[in-house]
Amino acid sequence: MSFDKEQILKLCRDFSKNTLMETLEIEYIDAGPDFLKAKMPVNSRVHQPMGLLHGGATVALAESVGSAASMIFINPEKQEVRGIEISANHVKSKRNGIVYATAKIIHEGRSIHLWEIRITDENDNLISICKLTNMILPKRERNA
Repeated sequence: MSFDKEQILKLCRDFSKNTLMETLEIEYIDAGPDFLKAKMPVNSRVHQPMGLLHGGATVALAESVGSAASMIFINPEKQEVRGIEISANHVKSKRNGIVYATAKIIHEGRSIHLWEIRITDENDNLISICKLTNMILPKRERNA
């Protein structure tokens, strides 16, 4: 797919409907030829019992953005994306506000994409850093 920022953001909004991304209120806000950015509110819906941003919610944000970012490089009519490995290092806690996830491509192969996803807060403080590996597969028909 050729790069079209508005088309990419619309695609991300459309496939987020009725999914975990919608549940976590993840909103795709910016895109470029080699990155995708989204934001997620930090509130009680994504807290762990101590009232801090849950690492699982952070990883869900990172995987959502990194997987969606692979759509920039594929033909979604012929190919699909599967996350096959993700790692995260959480370096700072967050109680409330907003976190931003920016996925940047590290390696773009025909069948494997490697992404670095930086999770930052409103003041650009690093909250978590994640690495995601996506496999690119031929699109298959889905059974009803």
